[in-house]
Amino acid sequence: MASDALKSEIKDLLVERLFLRVKPEEIPDDAPLLETLGIDSVALFELVVGLEDVYGITFEEEEFRLSLFQDVNSIADFVEQKRV
Repeated sequence: MASDALKSEIKDLLVERLFLRVKPEEIPDDAPLLETLGIDSVALFELVVGLEDVYGITFEEEEFRLSLFQDVNSIADFVEQKRV
C-alpha cells in the first residue's frame, strides 16, 4: 500500500495540473476521481504527463487502463510499483 506522503503529493498534483477548485486535503483517497472531480480524457492525459514528469515513470501502452485512475489509492499504488 502506498504511503500517505505519496497520496498527498498526488492530490497536490491533481489540483495543480487539472486546475481543480478543491483543496488537495478535501480529496478522499478512495473517491472515484472520474465521477467526483469530473476528470475527462484531456485531463486524464494531463495527469499522465504530470505523473511521468514528477515521478520519472512511463506508462506503457499495455499498462494504460482507466482502472489505474479510479482513485488516489490506485494511482499511488501504480506509481510505487513503477518506482521500484
